[in-house]
Amino acid sequence: METVQLIVDKEVDKENIYSQAVDLLNQGEVVAFPTETVYGLGAVATNEEAVKKIFEAKGRPSDNPLIVHIGTIEEVSAYVEEISEKAKKLMERFWPGPLTLILKAKPGVLAKNVTAGLSTVGIRMPDHEVALGLLRTLKKPLAAPSANRSGKPSPTKAEHVYEDLQGRIPLILDGGTTGIGIESTVLDVTVNPPVILRPGGVTKEMLEAEIGEVIEPTPKEQQLESAPKAPGMKYTHYAPEAPVYLIENDCKKIEQAIEELKKKGHKVALLAPSHCAAASADYFFPFGEEEDQQQMAAKLYDSLRACDKTDATIILATTTSTEGVGAAIMNRLYKAAGGKYINVRNLYNQ
Repeated sequence: METVQLIVDKEVDKENIYSQAVDLLNQGEVVAFPTETVYGLGAVATNEEAVKKIFEAKGRPSDNPLIVHIGTIEEVSAYVEEISEKAKKLMERFWPGPLTLILKAKPGVLAKNVTAGLSTVGIRMPDHEVALGLLRTLKKPLAAPSANRSGKPSPTKAEHVYEDLQGRIPLILDGGTTGIGIESTVLDVTVNPPVILRPGGVTKEMLEAEIGEVIEPTPKEQQLESAPKAPGMKYTHYAPEAPVYLIENDCKKIEQAIEELKKKGHKVALLAPSHCAAASADYFFPFGEEEDQQQMAAKLYDSLRACDKTDATIILATTTSTEGVGAAIMNRLYKAAGGKYINVRNLYNQ
């Protein structure tokens, strides 16, 4: 299969490009497109055979549910049984935007493989001109996980999608680099108080300002054995080829760890704030300035992917606070590392 990339900017005939994408989607194909978070791989959410192609292209386990993307708030009622007052408030405040709401699904409307057999569905309205243009031209819901091979870092550029899915999908809509860089917040509003199943750009503090108490489990508490209600809850995610280890944001400890790892023959890649540039890592990928979590989120996946283009045998990534969007960053880093932290003291003793 040939994978075509079409650039969507102000210089092109967007209507013609959306028409090409819609034709493919209506034929039961998949199309990659940008959102404000990461690139998504979309198929019409009511077409079970089309949705199956998402799992095939990604190599994704079929018991992992997909988020449904819509172009207007009015569409929600076609796919869910009820919309609570809290859900309505959140839609009015944060849509379009990086917030996915888990709601009770209407039986028999969406494809079974979208919900992975659950009675609930995650729905969001993306805040990106290309995503909304595509959805509003299509006038159908799109099931769309991130457009990468399963387990790899999510794509924030069209080239990332091409690297992973070349020859596996027919079309990539190139809308440039995504803005937020990490996936949407997933909030379960079928329970009271609502529970954050996956932290993202809409933080616990922002949600509570609108609807009151919201529960946010720790990364360890999110490692559930039951069927996941949202993507990213069950399997190792966001990981490059080399093993990732988390390390405290302390330049002295980082330098000590790198020194010991090099003695053991490792090539070390470091993901850290700019002030750690003096560290002796073989490869350094700056997150931006100290504690600038917006920059850190935007660069995280690109940096993890960049590590795969090196001969690094181990990756160190500095931690950040779990305040605000830091909760989402630490969620992704924790999963990329499989929960592993580097212990400098233990390195000396090995």
